[in-house]
Amino acid sequence: MEPDPDFLEALGEAAFSTFGWDTDFSLHTIDYGEIFSGGVGRDGIPPIDNPMFESVAQVNEWLAPLEPVIALEVDGVAKAYPLQILTRHEIVNDEIGGVPVAITFCPLCNSAIVFDRRLNGVVYDFGVSGNLRNSDLIMWDRQTQSWWQQLTGEGIVGALAGERLTFIPAQLVAWKTYAEAYPTSEVLSRETGFRIAYGTNPYVGYDRLDQRPFLFDGEADGRLQPMERVAAVAIGDAGVAFPFRILAEERVVNYRIGGRDIAVFYEPGARSALDARVIASAREVGATGVFDPVVDGMKLTFAFADDGGGRIVDEETGSTWSILGEAVAGPLEGTKLGRVVHSDHFWFAWAAFHPDTVVYGGATE
Repeated sequence: MEPDPDFLEALGEAAFSTFGWDTDFSLHTIDYGEIFSGGVGRDGIPPIDNPMFESVAQVNEWLAPLEPVIALEVDGVAKAYPLQILTRHEIVNDEIGGVPVAITFCPLCNSAIVFDRRLNGVVYDFGVSGNLRNSDLIMWDRQTQSWWQQLTGEGIVGALAGERLTFIPAQLVAWKTYAEAYPTSEVLSRETGFRIAYGTNPYVGYDRLDQRPFLFDGEADGRLQPMERVAAVAIGDAGVAFPFRILAEERVVNYRIGGRDIAVFYEPGARSALDARVIASAREVGATGVFDPVVDGMKLTFAFADDGGGRIVDEETGSTWSILGEAVAGPLEGTKLGRVVHSDHFWFAWAAFHPDTVVYGGATE
């Protein structure tokens, strides 16, 4: 990337401060006019660098059954990261299954995204820059002080501008769903070294459907309301958003995007982390999973068995599948589907970064 000879002029008109940053601001992939200070300084929202973990039994004492957690599994090792903690820290630098990972959550976009922290043989540590673009968290790495867009994983300012982090599939699900599936796994502890009222929501009412996103001055995409939740998937240059309200009706969607078949599951129950003051009493919004439907060379077609049991089944073998993509009964019991990278974003955020996205309109469209 060639340095921008006019970057000082652009910075002079910017709505953020460069004071204290050892960042090469001559290198950037975006217009500096798109970046705004979020009102806190660098790591004013403190990331967790040395996470501690507890057992499922210990966490059951303080985490309510329907509270949302980020469920992550790498090479057979699973961990959960409660949003009641992530809303206060936004980034956890961790390692799982031998892979250095950054678990990130932007409350302003409802974007729970996990990245591999390795790039070109170097492991990076990430923090919260205090700045926003399209209301989305801008991260920074401590090794080069480059700035990174959380929703896309792209380096946007500094020595690593133009680089991209690798996404690792993860899901937002209800705590009880995770705990039942992974009873012996580890869960992020509230022992973080900070005195914070975990379990309370500093963004009360933020996810009201018609709420104006914080510091978002982009053109609103009127196909959906700004804060409508969507299960969003991008494969190659193709993107698709599945509105939760449609998924709540259909429960299962078999879809093809970018030349690839995917299966989208929905399960009611999981609560919002951005609604009520106390997350444990917030309204239920549900959870999603997106999977590769091919098992041992056989493409499965999924359906919702409306028999009172709330089951997701495949038509080929009649096996029953969980929201985590595991067959829990039937001929394929114990089989796990490959996860497809997705996230349950607010519509405005997904549309801002993926303006050409398709919006799924239902099975009859």
